[in-house]
Amino acid sequence: MSTARTALETEEHQALRAAVAALGKRYGRDYMTTVIREGGHTDELWAEAAKLGYLGVNLPEEYGGGGGGMAELSIVLEELGAAGSPLLMMIVSPAICGTVIARFGTQEQKRTWLPGLADGSLTMAFGITEPDAGSNSHRITTTARRDGDAWVLTGRKVFVSGVDMADATLIVGRTEDARSGKLKPCLFIVPREAPGFGRNQIDMELHAPEKQFELVLDDVRLPADALVGDEDAGLLQLFAGLNPERIMTAAFGIGMGRFALGRAVEYARTRQVWKDPIGAHQAIAHPLATAHIDLELSRLMMQKAARLYDEGDDIGAGEAANMAKYAAGEACVKAVDQAVHTLGGNGLTREYGLASLITASRVARIAPVSREMILNYVSHQSLGLPKSY
Repeated sequence: MSTARTALETEEHQALRAAVAALGKRYGRDYMTTVIREGGHTDELWAEAAKLGYLGVNLPEEYGGGGGGMAELSIVLEELGAAGSPLLMMIVSPAICGTVIARFGTQEQKRTWLPGLADGSLTMAFGITEPDAGSNSHRITTTARRDGDAWVLTGRKVFVSGVDMADATLIVGRTEDARSGKLKPCLFIVPREAPGFGRNQIDMELHAPEKQFELVLDDVRLPADALVGDEDAGLLQLFAGLNPERIMTAAFGIGMGRFALGRAVEYARTRQVWKDPIGAHQAIAHPLATAHIDLELSRLMMQKAARLYDEGDDIGAGEAANMAKYAAGEACVKAVDQAVHTLGGNGLTREYGLASLITASRVARIAPVSREMILNYVSHQSLGLPKSY
């Protein structure tokens, strides 16, 4: 399918779509499946996307970024995904970590990290989920305690993407509020080689270049400047990273759905079993049209979320980002399912590259927050219904 364009986008955004789509086309699904099969990383695509300025398009110009925001970065990920070669670490490194550091980091943290995150020479992972906490961030048990001028972190994290290629991980820990005695969330930059910082790869049936890891923090000692932002503004800083995560996950799902739908439409146009191509039959055509509509509607909500976030409306962006992530996850799963069904047996062959997406598409429903938790959020925050969790 052709590069998606909408009337809501500026000429600059449309030009960015076209340029990224051209880059994605040079790599495509065959590149991605080869990398996965060989157990490697998408180093070549990452480096070229970085060289062209796409990875840091959301980061401040003074640190080598493009000076844009989530609107631009989501376009990049969506178009790479639509070409069959999404870069999952874009969600983590520039979107979550880069945004948090750009908004709340010290001048030294910005100078140390943002130029590298912008040009792709540095990457950062993000660790929030824990074995016994899951979606309940209030149950996070990774703690940070002061020891003189240093911090000492202890705890565990799971399902952390790309730790093996990240230079550091932005860890969500909890510190004790001296006034209330309660634990509050705080963010710490943990270098990959920090003593006591261990990692174990999780054996996943998800086929992706980005591996998943369990992290163990065994009295990891960090300098005082490892803390990002104000110790008393943890939730504000945390959600400054989680809203971009949801927007970019929506972009990831929309891109994947577009890729699958494009393969199915092409097949339906040319596959002829009886007199006419199978795409002439409504039983084939209508579900594909429905999938296209759902993807387009998802993009509109994603664009709304990105605009609100880039304008500084964190509360409005929170609602829209959750809705966008929910809509995109549903649209992605349905598009992939219908694409495989359209191709029949061919949809399960390696030649067409769709079967592996059956599992991959579920990610947009499950992570970083499940669709059920989004429905909880919307029913409580948007509709004002009693809180159920």
